[in-house]
Amino acid sequence: MSAEPSGATPSPPYAELTGEGWRRLIAAARRRLERTGGALDGDIGLTAPTEAERRTVIGVTGRYRSETVRRLTVPLADLDAYLYDRYGTGLLQTLGALHGPLRDRPAERADEAAARARALEAAHASPLAGRGWYPAWLERVSADGTLTRLLRRGDGALLAAAVRVLEALELPRTRGDGGRGPLPLPVLAEWTTGDTKALVPGGPLEQLVLRALAQRAAVDGGPSVRVPHDRAGRRALWESAGAVADDLASQVLVLNVGASGDDVVCDWLRDATGFGIPFRLTLHQLTSADIVPAAREIHICENPAVLRAAAAELADRAAALVCTEGVPSAACHRLLAAAARAGARLHWRADFDWTGLRITAAALERHGARPWRMTAADYRNALERGESTELAGSPAASPWDPSLASALSESGQAVMEERLLPELLFDLG
Repeated sequence: MSAEPSGATPSPPYAELTGEGWRRLIAAARRRLERTGGALDGDIGLTAPTEAERRTVIGVTGRYRSETVRRLTVPLADLDAYLYDRYGTGLLQTLGALHGPLRDRPAERADEAAARARALEAAHASPLAGRGWYPAWLERVSADGTLTRLLRRGDGALLAAAVRVLEALELPRTRGDGGRGPLPLPVLAEWTTGDTKALVPGGPLEQLVLRALAQRAAVDGGPSVRVPHDRAGRRALWESAGAVADDLASQVLVLNVGASGDDVVCDWLRDATGFGIPFRLTLHQLTSADIVPAAREIHICENPAVLRAAAAELADRAAALVCTEGVPSAACHRLLAAAARAGARLHWRADFDWTGLRITAAALERHGARPWRMTAADYRNALERGESTELAGSPAASPWDPSLASALSESGQAVMEERLLPELLFDLG
């Protein structure tokens, strides 16, 4: 649409068009023309017109309107002709002079749709397109208006940046370190965007990537595609993809694992083992010291209550024990991976619930661990002792003992691993 832009104050010839009789008529005409791309066909209307508006419409159309009329209709062609005869400029030019150029909303929508299509086409060209969670994520950010909002505020490039981040996490060969070890978020941001602060908590890029990682967890059998609101939940989601928001916050709780080497952290671990004292290791300590556990047999539990009981009753006589405290952290995975590479045998267990089955199945695959009292018989034994709760979330499989998952489905009850505490302490002793 052609229109002659002007300043905020209309030139003197148009001063009367800012009066009471014209304001709503001019505003209605502008809305209609912007919506239709400047087409001068059709009508505009005024509901409950004032006396000044009635007189204006009579002057524009040349037709009398009763004082009792409840709605006035004005053909755009009549308004265009009136303004041209009076001011020498038609409706489009007059509106431009009054309030600046008109927007061409149909053209804007077409441009927006084309930009959205280009962004999605480029994203679908990623090597990740063959993984079920990835196109599901793209469909969601497109369908719920996220991509449209990014484009409208000039942030459309964030989708491509999110794709690069996901490729760096999922395709280790695209990373600068060849895919070795957890990746700090500032480093990940620098490699993929050139800005170390691009993945700051709560930022739009972080939110996009976390939505993809949550979608990946859901496709892999997770309970939800929602991004956690709490810091710990978001940190766990990053760590599930091999990235760490804070290598000091990522920790693992251990008892009697020991360590080889002459690093100060190894000395601490040996001292803690000598006295049977629980010890917390951070990912920062694990990466800086490259710690290798000395224990050849390591048991892994989910709940700190088990480790606490082992420390209290067995102290330094307890077998090496690692507590995941829920979903294993990056620090936990790094410690156990080092132990497995050194030849240690890992015995893994978790709560008898769907999350516990997923954690155990993942550990058996990732670390070559063996299930530790995670059979259907163990579950039924614990179930008979009471204090069970209703199962929640999506069902999971138990490949090491398919009857375990079936037993959970049949009972509909979850049992925390503390129910097996006497047996677990017997094993550890």
